[in-house]
Amino acid sequence: MPYLQTQPDGSLLLSLYVQPRSGQNAIVGLHGDAVKLRINAPPVDGKANKAVIAFFAKALKIPKSAVTLRSGQQSRMKKILLSGVDEEQLRGLIE
Repeated sequence: MPYLQTQPDGSLLLSLYVQPRSGQNAIVGLHGDAVKLRINAPPVDGKANKAVIAFFAKALKIPKSAVTLRSGQQSRMKKILLSGVDEEQLRGLIE
């Protein structure tokens, strides 16, 4: 899976393409080598970034502190680091 990389410490680095101001928060498939995520928050004042973190924390039942935005703070293309999640659990959410 080109959108997912396992890090040496066991955490997972996930590539995302985020579509803000959507009607719902949902994973809707792939966009190139990234997972496409629709978020209803607007891309202002970091609201969309906070919504991305909240989405994955809730969906994977992990604390928000276990979801870190690694790159793409001002971009639709983002990379997030997920700690305390196994690959099977994440695949189940994406697929």
